[in-house]
This record gives sequence, structure tokens and C-alpha cells, in this order.
Amino acid sequence: MQTEKLTIVPPGRALSGAVNPPGSKSITNRALLLAGLAKGTSRLTGALKSDDTRYMADALRAMGVSIDEPDATTLVVTGSGQLNPPAGPLFLGNAGTATRFLTAAVALGNGRFVVDGDEHMRKRPITPLVAALRSLGVDIEAPSGCPPVTVQGTGSFTSHHVVVDAGLSSQYVSALLMAAPCSGKPFTVELAGDDIGARGYIDLTLAAMRAFGASVEQVTPSIWSIEPTGYRATDFHIEPDASAATYLWGVEALTGGKIDIGTPASDFTQPDAKAFNVISAFPDMPTVIDGSQMQDAIPTIAVMAAYNNTPVRFIGIANLRVKECDRVRALSLGLNAIHDGLAREEGDDLIVASDPGLAGKTCPAEIDTFADHRIAMSFALAGLKTAGITILDPKCVGKTYPGYWDALASLGVSYEQEIPR
Repeated sequence: MQTEKLTIVPPGRALSGAVNPPGSKSITNRALLLAGLAKGTSRLTGALKSDDTRYMADALRAMGVSIDEPDATTLVVTGSGQLNPPAGPLFLGNAGTATRFLTAAVALGNGRFVVDGDEHMRKRPITPLVAALRSLGVDIEAPSGCPPVTVQGTGSFTSHHVVVDAGLSSQYVSALLMAAPCSGKPFTVELAGDDIGARGYIDLTLAAMRAFGASVEQVTPSIWSIEPTGYRATDFHIEPDASAATYLWGVEALTGGKIDIGTPASDFTQPDAKAFNVISAFPDMPTVIDGSQMQDAIPTIAVMAAYNNTPVRFIGIANLRVKECDRVRALSLGLNAIHDGLAREEGDDLIVASDPGLAGKTCPAEIDTFADHRIAMSFALAGLKTAGITILDPKCVGKTYPGYWDALASLGVSYEQEIPR
């Protein structure tokens, strides 16, 4: 089967202009779920409309939630306060947020729910969340340890204190936190140990919950107490996507240009905004970069590291192996396709050798994106400096940033496109 290909033509000049990144995927999917669990009509503005959020919206519609889309960035959500069993499985593509969040939410429904995804989602672990829900008395099965997950909901939990292993993903914690206000009794979520994925995403969850009327208190760094308030419908504005902004910050740094994205880096509440200071240091980025609290920004920074003045070791990135693809491996393979020896893996660390001399050269390289939007978007940055960089399956960016290629084109980037016949 032939694959669509997109080769980036290096612009050979500084790129400047204005680009408005799409709304935050992380916040949009949180707001969609909470609005769906609320009784009444909520208006979400600044929302992202992409594959991931479309899967969440369609799943909510299948469970009786009304969602209207009056314009390109607005969602009007009307819920009854409960999710009804759908006619068939809820198909969520490779949307990790939607899959994890809904698995916990439907556990408080009455009836049978099947949460499923595509071939990539079926390789992404969900056992810690399943185990946590089972400890609450939920009839739940995920035989492979990944989706599909089958839940037979009874409308309540038999326990109201849960301990969850969040070492693989903070999304397990967020999923339980968001379900908790609908459980009917005061509820406690506790971490098993101190390991957690990007903790900043928990802060996003808590902020969204509070905006929709929840009462939640962080008792200790590993314990949260939630009151049984349910959710109330509200109007909610979604900030731009910080992960998407990292590519535009990267374009600016790599080409010496100036790009106005409409929002100062300091105004973002998302964890990936921490990447701004690292990216701004290019070509003298730190020799060691801890990616644990800005995981989705690491592909951007890793590709930029190829042109840094000194090698960079990325640590704290083990969780990248269980994202849409094994991103540590995908980054290593892609960088070495550009120039052999440019990257290597040591355990779960990634070491990028760096070679500023690659700028201005031609290095024919086909980048296997593994259907991962972040691999496609990050390696496009290499194409700004080095000729011959070809992105396979470029449309996979539709997962979170459908207008990405148009955004780069608006700044003066051109492409050579090969579409299979």
C-alpha cells in the first residue's frame, strides 16, 4: 500500500508572521466530558476540532449528550447529568484522553459500555485504571490490558476511596478525579507511590472541574478529596494548545524569525509551555533535558537538538514509549534516517548527538511517522534546515492540528507532495 508523502523545502530565510494555534486538545476533551456530565447547556469557546476531540464528541452523542457546533471553535453541549448506554461500542480512534476519561465516566452509568479504539489504541496500556475501577466494585474487563474495555455499570461505586498507580500516565488520575463528583458520596483519590506522569495535567483537570462546579481539595501531593457536587453547566473558554505552540516556537528559533501566536508563553496553563524557555535557548539548549513534565514537547525539542551546538540527553521520558507510538524509538529512527549516528537510545533515555553542519545540506530521508501526529509535526522542523526531509502519512496531524501544514505554508514554507494513485 502506497503512502502519501510530503517533502519540506527549506525556506532559506527567517520565517515571520502570525499564526493562531488551535485550542488545547487536553482542555477541550476535559471540558467536553464535564459539560456532558453536567445537567443543562454549556458553551465551550476556543475549542479544538480535530480527530481526538471529534471522537470524544461523537462518543458523548452516542450516550445521549447533545453537541452543536455553531462555528469553527465553539461547542454547545447539553447534558442530562448522566451518560446512557450506547447502541454499540464507543470507538475512540487513538485518542488517549477520550479513552481513559470515558472509561471511568461510564463506570457510573447504568448498563453496558464498551470503550474501544484503533489498532494503535489497542496497544496502549489501561490496566492501572481498570484495576482502580475494579477496586471500587465496578464490573470491568480488559483482557489484553489495553482497550477494548467492557464496563457493566450499576450507577454507583461500592467504595469511595481509590488508590491508583499513575506511573504510566496521569490520565488515570484525571479520569478518576472527573468521575468522582458524580459518585454520590465524598470521594478520595490517592496515588500508589509518588510516580506520576506529567503532574501539570492534573492541575488542568482540577481547574476544569472547579469551573464546572466541582469541589475538590488537594490534601497532600498524592491525595485529593472530592465532594459529591456533580457538575453544573457553564460557559468555558479554552486556551490555545501549548503543544501545538511548541512547533511554532521551534520554527521561530530555528530560522531566526518572529512568529506571533497571539498568546504569551507565560499565559499558558498547560505543562508543555515549560518548553518555551528551552526552545528559546537554541542553539545552546541544555545538555540534559528532563521531559517528565512536558512530555508532548519532547519530539519538538529532540528534532531541534539535531542542530544544537552541543549534544542533548533527554531523561524522564519513559512514558513516551506508551504514547500514540513508541516516541523514543520513532525519534531515534527518524533522526538516524537523516544522518546515521545522530541519535541513540540508552535505556529509556534519548541522546541526540547534534550536528549544526546539517543545516544547508541535502539528506534524503523518509520519516516514518507511525501514524503519530507529533512525530510528523516535529520532523517538519528538520525540513526547515535540511533538504530532502520527507514526512510519510502527513495527514496524521489531523489528530490534534488539522491546519498544521497550512499554518507553515502561511509563513512561507513550501512542499513537494506525492499522493498515491
